[in-house]
Amino acid sequence: MRTRILLVLFVFALAVAGCGSSVAPVSVSVSAVEPLPAGATEFTATAPAAGNADCDREASWRPGPLPPPGAMPPGSTMAAIAERGRLIAGVDQNTDLFGSRNPATGQLEGFDIDIAREIARAIFGDPDRIQLRVVNAKERESVLQSGEVDVVVRTYSITCERKEVVDFSAVYYEANQKILSAKGSGIDTAAGLAGKRVCAVSGTTSLSKLYELNPRPKIYGATTWTDCLLMLQQGQVDAISTDDAVLKGLAKQDPTVDVVGDSIAKEPYGVGVNKDHEDLVRFVNGVLEKIGHDGTWQRLYDAWLEELGPSPGPPEPRYKD
Repeated sequence: MRTRILLVLFVFALAVAGCGSSVAPVSVSVSAVEPLPAGATEFTATAPAAGNADCDREASWRPGPLPPPGAMPPGSTMAAIAERGRLIAGVDQNTDLFGSRNPATGQLEGFDIDIAREIARAIFGDPDRIQLRVVNAKERESVLQSGEVDVVVRTYSITCERKEVVDFSAVYYEANQKILSAKGSGIDTAAGLAGKRVCAVSGTTSLSKLYELNPRPKIYGATTWTDCLLMLQQGQVDAISTDDAVLKGLAKQDPTVDVVGDSIAKEPYGVGVNKDHEDLVRFVNGVLEKIGHDGTWQRLYDAWLEELGPSPGPPEPRYKD
């Protein structure tokens, strides 16, 4: 009996030991996949139109004499703005040098921001009488048409297509579309983009110019330029292409990238205005002429854009009337 009991205990011990053992798990390696930023997508359809060439896109309404601050002509768009007590300007908060939020102060600042503030100064005598409303690139026309803002000062390239729905001031800055890529990537020309993944912001003329390249790269549209930079850092795209002024701002945020290549296209920036407000366009052009002549434009360039190279001086305006 004792022998039988010991045998049973031995078998039970073996069974327990068997239950406690396990087969080594199969090793599975799964690479982490970073999701694209919200709103980013690959463009596979027809390119967004860059606008036709059937207009003199840089020609704007000729300014008259500037009224003194606080004395806007009765019944004018400027008088309505003065009565409201503030200028409402559509701007960016993600483009270093032109319009970005200072992390230390929380304030929006940059070349475009100060251009908008000079318009406010001309109306009120006070550049702080301004409400800065952040808008993304795709909203620029809609917020002007709806009257939600008085002006848009947001690296806003003038095109004939855009001039069909909104009006523009004379050119206040001229940029060149170039390429931002990782140092040592070998991508340093437009031809080098062939077959590569390139990011640009949806609603910008940069996308259309990329579609015109032959051979064409794989094109991704994002909501902001900082989203494009994030995609480049995560290896989701190989390059970014837009205005050199914008790319220089991105390069300041990441020392591993650089602005390269010759100009793919000229990008003249204008202040966007509702098409029904010709008087405001003429007024803004008067402000741009004034700051070009009195040294303010150069002062703003030195404050924000000096790292882009020697100042070209304020662009020569071209008028249609």
